[in-house]
Amino acid sequence: MLAEDLSNSQPPGRASYHWPVTETQPRKLLRIEARNAATPIERKPAWIKTTAKIGPDYTELQKLVKDEGLHTVCQEAGCPNIFECWADREATFLIGGDACTRRCDFCQIESGKPTAYDRTEPAKVAESVATMGLRYATVTGVCRDDLADEGAWLYAETIRAIHARNPGVGVEMLAPDFSGRAELLAQIFDAAPEVFAHNVETVPRIFRQIRPGFDYTRSLGVLTMARERGLVTKSNLILGMGETSAEISQALHDLHQAGTELVTITQYLRPSLRHHPIDRWVTPAEFDDLSAEASAIGFLGVLSGPLVRSSYRAGRLYRQAIAARASNDGEAVQMGSA
Repeated sequence: MLAEDLSNSQPPGRASYHWPVTETQPRKLLRIEARNAATPIERKPAWIKTTAKIGPDYTELQKLVKDEGLHTVCQEAGCPNIFECWADREATFLIGGDACTRRCDFCQIESGKPTAYDRTEPAKVAESVATMGLRYATVTGVCRDDLADEGAWLYAETIRAIHARNPGVGVEMLAPDFSGRAELLAQIFDAAPEVFAHNVETVPRIFRQIRPGFDYTRSLGVLTMARERGLVTKSNLILGMGETSAEISQALHDLHQAGTELVTITQYLRPSLRHHPIDRWVTPAEFDDLSAEASAIGFLGVLSGPLVRSSYRAGRLYRQAIAARASNDGEAVQMGSA
């Protein structure tokens, strides 16, 4: 599962856009889950907190969502940044169901055999974007390795539907790797999201342990393909799962070299006993240092902090990238004419 926004938030919430979660009997823990459960839930440091800044835009949107019976990852995952994002008229939607065909050790979404997806879901998401009056929408979802196209049509159609129903609204697609298959990724690229995001989440040494269904090099390749198509590219790193400072720096260089333009860096928050234990709490000062380092490496936009999520202030980060691209193009023209 790639939906870091939903998987790495506290408190955990229901994991769907409009799919009801089916109640099931408690299952036997996987071996890795049993090993994880031997470590108690860690006590959070004082800086892992947020202050609710409830303005009129948030209050209006909250009432609208409740009255219309809409569902977003924002409220269902208890995201700490909901007040700011909704005030900016931004929200995140999860598509493709509530079961993922892969299992990441940080993700709260259940792994299992998904049911058939709703082919009207793209239109429903687009209508929710319109009803909420959003300016920018992030769309993410579960991995669908059970399907021949791994869900590529659903992802691409959701982008098209949002654009068609909501002219001028930006769409960020936080996508899986589609097994690195160029023909499937091309469907997403052709739908022309404003931002193509694919999260590597962690560093090579512990990647297979944390994300056994994914491949670090393949994920970098996916970002490269998106950048070669001219899309604004974005990725995320979750800290506190066992990586070292040197490995974080190398991962940032790897991402930039692969063509990633925007990066978010965040603290891992453990969803339950079944999930990967927290190795360390990264201090706000270290997040500030990493922000400066990423900017120096050459990323067009960076957000780094304990409660940053990959869709946090996504619209602002996109506009920052566009402005930086325009500035860089201008500098290139001036240099060429000189």
